Amino acid sequence: MNQRKRKKLSRHLFAATVTGDATRVKMALRAGADPERRDGEGTTPLYAASVNGEAEIARLLLAAGACPDTESGGPGSEGTPLCAAACWGHTETVRELLEHGADPSLREDHGTGRSPLEGANSGPHAETAELLTAARGTPRGGTT
Repeated sequence: MNQRKRKKLSRHLFAATVTGDATRVKMALRAGADPERRDGEGTTPLYAASVNGEAEIARLLLAAGACPDTESGGPGSEGTPLCAAACWGHTETVRELLEHGADPSLREDHGTGRSPLEGANSGPHAETAELLTAARGTPRGGTT
């Protein structure tokens, strides 16, 4: 597939992800869109789905090969998908990410930022924090 077609498919994938259109996400992925390809600002499709609480779209992207721990970049879109979903209390999206191998202890900003649990606790999003606590095997309310 040529570069132009890859870019076009990526644009379609991002548009579908941002608007929450799972059918269009499926179509773009079937057509060969790369679930790891960042937009022009450095945002990954999985981060966009996670920050918006789009659990079904996150599941589709993960099943297509998106890495659950890839840190996103770009203005207002920095961090890991798990931290993004956790800080907004998107429990179902957090569950999908964990089920697909996201590291519940991975901190944002290349290891120097907040953990997903810290993000959930600052919400406060008790249900999300409990899910992360169980995944980490630490007592509720911990911040490491």
